[in-house]
Order: sequence, then structure tokens, then C-alpha cells
Amino acid sequence: MKKPRRPLAEHRLRLDALVGEAQWLWKALPRHQRLMIGLVRALLAVLAASLGYFGARSLGLQQGYWAAITAISVSQSSYIDVRSSSRDQFLGAVIGGLIGMAVATLGHDRYLTYVLAVTIGMVLCSVFDLGAAGRISGITTTIIMLVPQHGAFWQIALFRLGEVTLGATAALLVSALFNALERRLFGAPPTT
Repeated sequence: MKKPRRPLAEHRLRLDALVGEAQWLWKALPRHQRLMIGLVRALLAVLAASLGYFGARSLGLQQGYWAAITAISVSQSSYIDVRSSSRDQFLGAVIGGLIGMAVATLGHDRYLTYVLAVTIGMVLCSVFDLGAAGRISGITTTIIMLVPQHGAFWQIALFRLGEVTLGATAALLVSALFNALERRLFGAPPTT
């Protein structure tokens, strides 16, 4: 027999309770442990950002800072989380780039076309259950349509996608290396 579907309000209440519990657990950690976790996360983010930035620059991309921003934004405490965040970042950039390009050709100087493009991207990501990709889609569309740039929209979108991909890949590499090092030094984490 199929389980009855739960209403959205009930899901939201359960999710809010879980988030509250996770925040309480974090605050319950001693300050020196939070400091160490923060230092490790910062180190991983800076390593990934540097790898993404210099990788983009070595490929001749003039705005390598987008790779660094992406690397920092997808950096998480575990490889699985980085992979999920990187997927959302990549899909959001693709969707936002394609929609931003398509709508910009219709009238990039009109604010309503921008609003339409952001809305379409975020709704599509929501319908297809793509997690945080909706926010990234909106950000990518905003960059393509509102930030003054020189060049064709397709070129801007393609470069942004390349820079996002480099940043996400850099974060994945750093996270995978750190994960392997952590397992080698401390063994596999306990399973629950």
C-alpha cells in the first residue's frame, strides 16, 4: 500500500526542526573544536579557490575570479556535499546561462525580460527538483543580463560556464584529496 502524501506544511515543519537541531549540535561543540573546523574549511576553500583562479587564468579566461567564487561557494565539509553542491552549481549555471542567453536576445535592455528569465530558470529547477540550482540559475542569469560586459551573450555565458566548471572541479579535487588524506591518517569514519 502506498504511503499517503504529506502536505507541504508538514514537510516544512520537519525540515525546520532538523535544521534547528543541527544548529544546536554545532553550537554545543566546544569553541576550540569549532575553531579547528573553521580553519580546515577555510584552508580547503582557499586551496580550491586558488586552483580554480589560476586554472582559469592559465586557460586565458580573463575573469578567473568567477572560478574562485564558485570554488568557495561549493566548498563543504565532506566530498559528498561538495559533489552535490558542485552539481547544483553546474546545472544552475547551464540553465541560467541558456535562459539568460535566449531571453537576452529578445530584449536585454528591458528589465521585465530579466525578471522573466530569472523566474523561468528558478521554476524549472524547482519543477525538476534540482536543489539549489535554482538560485544559481538566477545568479547566472543576473550576471549575464545585468552586469555590463563586452561581447556576445553566448560568449559571456560560455565563459561563465567554463569558469564555474573550473571552480567546481577545483573544489572537488581539493575535497577528494583531503578526504583521502583524512582517511589515510585517521581511518574511515565510523558508520551509524
